[in-house]
Amino acid sequence: MPIINIKDAKRDEYDSVRVYETLVGDDEGSTPVRVRMQMLPPGYSTGTHVHPYMEIITVIEGAGEAWIGAEDNFTVIGPGTTIVAPANAPHGFSNTGDTPMRSYGVHASPTRITFQNEHAPTAGMPPCDIPRS
Repeated sequence: MPIINIKDAKRDEYDSVRVYETLVGDDEGSTPVRVRMQMLPPGYSTGTHVHPYMEIITVIEGAGEAWIGAEDNFTVIGPGTTIVAPANAPHGFSNTGDTPMRSYGVHASPTRITFQNEHAPTAGMPPCDIPRS
């Protein structure tokens, strides 16, 4: 496995507001996990979504709220907070601060698979890899 410097990471911008920097993984699914840095602007929410695998997110900078299960059952998050969303558990997080929120995320899968909750806001989300049935 190579040594990766974040300045060399693949950078993806969605809707000119969210930025992802992929450290491990690719669209071909050539690694057993995907690791990305993520930046969410103030006021942005991922909405409630699920993955068929565990996702682990650690907040590095910023302030927000996270939930596993119901959106109204949230926990305040900030630098050093780690969210561990089990496979198939509805979860999400939002930036409630006035500065960008930066986090480090691990998808325990070679490919990103996301099902967006039908009742959650979807504006700005990248397309789901598999539509929710």
